[in-house]
Amino acid sequence: MNPLLEVRDLVKRYHNRKTGDVSILRGIDVQLRKGETLCVVGESGCGKTTLGKILAGLIPYSGGTYQYHGREVSNLRGADWKKFRTSVQLIHQNPYESLNPSRMIFDILSAPIKRHRPTLDFDALFRETTDLLTMVGLTPVEDFIDKYPVNLSGGQRQRVSIARVLSLRPELIVVDEATSMIDTSLKISLLDTLKRIQDEFGVAYLYITHDLALGRYFAQEQRLAVMYLGQIIETGPTEAVISAPKHPYTRALISAGDMEERVEYDLIGVEIPSFHEIPRGCPLSPRCPEAMKGICYSVEPELLPTSPDRAVACHLYSGPREKNGVR
Repeated sequence: MNPLLEVRDLVKRYHNRKTGDVSILRGIDVQLRKGETLCVVGESGCGKTTLGKILAGLIPYSGGTYQYHGREVSNLRGADWKKFRTSVQLIHQNPYESLNPSRMIFDILSAPIKRHRPTLDFDALFRETTDLLTMVGLTPVEDFIDKYPVNLSGGQRQRVSIARVLSLRPELIVVDEATSMIDTSLKISLLDTLKRIQDEFGVAYLYITHDLALGRYFAQEQRLAVMYLGQIIETGPTEAVISAPKHPYTRALISAGDMEERVEYDLIGVEIPSFHEIPRGCPLSPRCPEAMKGICYSVEPELLPTSPDRAVACHLYSGPREKNGVR
């Protein structure tokens, strides 16, 4: 099966007159097939949201390639661009800011349907809108369809956001910390709704989170990518990465999280380096308790396969260099 999207060596730079260019994403490789889930996990400020916005077409990328259905996204124009923007949708983090407070739920959900299918009559429009509410668990629909966002809880508002995204019948949904502002008791229910939608409609997800436990739950039997300072530093099947982490940063995330596999593993210090002053060599080297003199402080590790379905960017696993005596 051909990939739904494929990203190679993706770069995102921002220009600052005082400090010069700042690279937020550096050499990102991502592949996602129809109906798959890829969970991207890492500390806040590591570039996860920037990656999600690029994949959703909200901001441009500065270098590398991003192909969707085999076509370079930066080259899409006109009807092709509109089709792409409809096919890839983003669920925002904050349900209190993502919905228009002056519009009823019916208007919020029916607006994108009317825009993309203007010939639909009112009866069909009403039926599709109520179907969307049912799909995301807002029932009985009569209790929600004529309400305003202010009348809904945070979890209910986020379900409306999901329904609005589904109204466009997307192939890929970028889920950016969508449960971070919702009560803990409701998070699993919301994730279960998203998983059920995937089972029914074959939607692919890029799930962005700083919570490794939630990422593990949502990406069961799927794939996980760990991000640090704008780079993916470990990737593989979710359970394999969590049960046998290879990168020191991944071990630290598991140690800090609420995980059954939790084993004490601390980095040196808690401060993440600035994107303006990314360390030479391995970006984790100033914080890594296993950093090796010489190579870790001078040579940036590549994301290389350690098995057919796993890869890690760490000199601890760079066999050829060890054999050559560089270690």
